[in-house]
Amino acid sequence: MEKAHIVENLKITADEMCLKIDGKQHSFKISEISQRLKNATQKEREYFEICPTGYGIHWPLIDEDLSIDGLLGIKHEPKKLKTKETTSK
Repeated sequence: MEKAHIVENLKITADEMCLKIDGKQHSFKISEISQRLKNATQKEREYFEICPTGYGIHWPLIDEDLSIDGLLGIKHEPKKLKTKETTSK
C-alpha cells in the first residue's frame, strides 16, 4: 500500500509542533491546531503514533488524532481501483 505522506522528525515544544512531511519542514502553533494538545502535559504530547499509512498522528494518552491532509489544508483523493472490465477495453 502506498503511503499518503511520509511523516518524520515530529517534535513538540510548549507552543509549537514541528515535523517533516514529504521532505518539507512544517511548523504549526499548537493553540491553532488542537485544544487537547494545548491542554496536554509535555509527557502526553510526546507520546504519539504516526499512522503507518501516513494519513495522521494519534496521541493515545489524550485520545487526539490529527490528519496530515488537515494540517496541510489539502484533500487526498483515494486512487480508483481498476476492474477487469475497464482494464480489458
